[in-house]
Amino acid sequence: MDAAHDADVNGSPDGRAVLLQQAQAAVAGVRDPEIGMPLGDLGMVRAVELDGDTVKVGIALTVPGCPMKERIAKDVAASLGGLEGISHAEVRFDAMTAVQRGALASRLRARSGVERYFTDGKTAVIVVASGKGGVGKSTITVNLACALAAAGKRVGLLDADVWGFSVPRMLGVSEDPVAFDGMLFPAQAHGVKVVSVGLFVEPEAPVIWRGPLLHKTMRQFLGEVYWDELDVLLCDLPPGTGDVPLSLAGMLPQASVVIVTTPQEAARTVAQRAGVLAARADLRVAGVIENMASFVCPCCGEQTEIFGAGGGEQLARALGAPLIARVPLAASLRAGGDQGIPLVVSDPDSPAGVALRTAAEQLLELAAPANNLALERSVPT
Repeated sequence: MDAAHDADVNGSPDGRAVLLQQAQAAVAGVRDPEIGMPLGDLGMVRAVELDGDTVKVGIALTVPGCPMKERIAKDVAASLGGLEGISHAEVRFDAMTAVQRGALASRLRARSGVERYFTDGKTAVIVVASGKGGVGKSTITVNLACALAAAGKRVGLLDADVWGFSVPRMLGVSEDPVAFDGMLFPAQAHGVKVVSVGLFVEPEAPVIWRGPLLHKTMRQFLGEVYWDELDVLLCDLPPGTGDVPLSLAGMLPQASVVIVTTPQEAARTVAQRAGVLAARADLRVAGVIENMASFVCPCCGEQTEIFGAGGGEQLARALGAPLIARVPLAASLRAGGDQGIPLVVSDPDSPAGVALRTAAEQLLELAAPANNLALERSVPT
């Protein structure tokens, strides 16, 4: 009886019509791996036709030679694989016309609202700063981003460390960003969308830019990148209080600031300057993260405070902000950055992994968009 029912559904005119509708819905619901929206909403589905037990699908790529072509074909076939009466899928590709790409770009700009630079209260914007280099600011930022993504948040990471960019390597980004009609689609790794100068230059090439060009680049990274809807945008700032932090402070008026320091006095005093800059730019310091807090011997478990103690607590008191985490030294934390697999991904239950994941949870609460408006800003002296 079941076999007869299947034959009626798939063989009768009404049954074939229902099957075609199911196939069309399945294809339309496949998400573009770069833009993150369904193919149907993007106007990329040209045709869906039934030919016996084969579905023939026509897809219009946003640009000829799209690097995600094979991925899209695989996802379309997978979406059709669960339908009764379909055994094969044939996917044919062509490309959108210039007019169609322009119309799509206009719809995406209207949807993303990025020209407002995340001031609509939907995205928690967190800039990660340090007074000096070498304190592990980028490592902390990358792990916070991955921890939030692993928790189910939609996360973007803007690598604003123009001269010392390291985020692409730490995330293991292996694909180039895709651009069309004046819009750039960020690369993705470990569930994090990322944009960095490092994606456009050779790894060893120096970036020799002055203030106006730096300002323009930050505007492009914020206003011309299709971030889509984000729960959190993290910005990895260059160390110090130069042009880039000043530019971003003006472009991201509702951002919260996290200061990264090490326990030693020299790092703490320099890091405090970054906190003072944030306050003068009318940005709220959400908290302090002390990196390299101690070293735990892998053999005996003894803790050694190689860089001293108390710097993070002193900085937090001076800035009127909480000490969010004390992250211990760990060889695996460094190795993860070199290998492109952050520690919170490879070993989330390690002491450093737990500290970073806990910091991400606390930070999300402290930097929630509503809190940016409701909490009083603390001004260090």
